[in-house]
Amino acid sequence: MREIKAIIQPFMLENVLRALAAIDELPGLTVSQVLGWGQSRAAGAEDPVFEGGHAFARKTKLEVVVRDELADQVVTALVTAARTGRAGDGKVFVHEVGRAIRVRTGEEGDHVL
Repeated sequence: MREIKAIIQPFMLENVLRALAAIDELPGLTVSQVLGWGQSRAAGAEDPVFEGGHAFARKTKLEVVVRDELADQVVTALVTAARTGRAGDGKVFVHEVGRAIRVRTGEEGDHVL
């Protein structure tokens, strides 16, 4: 299993969700609104948020866990749909998942996705 985390521009969320929804076997995803900065330290952010003397850019974070064979398709769809070609488009991280447990039943394994 692979966990895919993406930090994207909030205005690209609809494009990304449309692209991911087209993947039939996608088990689900989590979307969060977050604050952060990258290499430019939020310089040029449209609506920066100031906390503790630091400027943060508003970003959207997506998280999904998929079977290994689906990971490349999800990453490709996500990156393609989120890209504007401008600085601040975001990042995608892919991690190996060692264990998944369905809380309701206690079942384990990639079939719980």
